[in-house]
Amino acid sequence: MKFEGIYTPVITPYRDDYSIDYERLGEVVDFLIDAGVHGIISAGTTGEYYAQSMAERFELMKFIQQRIKGRTSYIVGTGALRTEESIEYAQAAVEVGADALLVATPPYSLPTERENALHALAIDRVANLPIILYNYPHRMGSHMGEEYLDRVGRSPNFCAIKESSGDPNRVHLLARDYPHIQLSCGMDDQALEFFAWGARSWVCAGSNFAPEIHIAMYQACAVEGNFDKGRRIMSAMLPLMRVLEQGGKFIQCVKHGMSGRNLPSGPPRRPLQPLNKDDKRSLEQVIRVMNTTFAEIKEAKG
Repeated sequence: MKFEGIYTPVITPYRDDYSIDYERLGEVVDFLIDAGVHGIISAGTTGEYYAQSMAERFELMKFIQQRIKGRTSYIVGTGALRTEESIEYAQAAVEVGADALLVATPPYSLPTERENALHALAIDRVANLPIILYNYPHRMGSHMGEEYLDRVGRSPNFCAIKESSGDPNRVHLLARDYPHIQLSCGMDDQALEFFAWGARSWVCAGSNFAPEIHIAMYQACAVEGNFDKGRRIMSAMLPLMRVLEQGGKFIQCVKHGMSGRNLPSGPPRRPLQPLNKDDKRSLEQVIRVMNTTFAEIKEAKG
């Protein structure tokens, strides 16, 4: 399977009582597909999978698949503390007809590279679907190093990696030494560098509320090879990247950003708390400036 384009790890809208707002979720899925994203991911970090029960995650993956109706690619995250639970999520993804899986390191347990690889291979054996690996050591505590990549590389299903380590040397390593594993941008403020090193996809939470500019960035760099335009687009986006990461309020910022698209998505689940008024105003201002700058770039030639 080729992973090309913008893949959105979709948010989970909640009501004020923290129950899942399926009506709003359906509207978000339709909005993303109409905007032209190339794939939707459920049970990603942005979707707050870690704060959901197993039953909720099963229901969510089924609902999203039915809402997509084959209009774009559908990828299901299998993240969990235990391998057995990840396997259950993978089996359910097969049953609902997902196109691929997103496989991360189990958090907290700090597996060795061998143990982590065996975890991923166990998921692969039961699902036999294309897999995007998700290397995010800052959240998971363990790194998908060369031993890991060599072990999982024995299966052709491991065909891409969302690299979120933040280390540019990892981008170089993956592009140079693991060309058979498609490189996908997982560090938003390094998107330009990823595309320069041959990435053809970008898994980006900000595309929940700003899909147009993310798609334009992909189009300029990966499709047109116009890195001058890509630099201008990335320059417009960088203030947003900084705000999204302010004080660990990433998910809250993404959810609040949906309000500007008339798709308010409720609070995050606890222990996270909504943004305060100052943070909301700061985010809204950054988005306004970004949108104005992006409109100017679109009007310019080249």
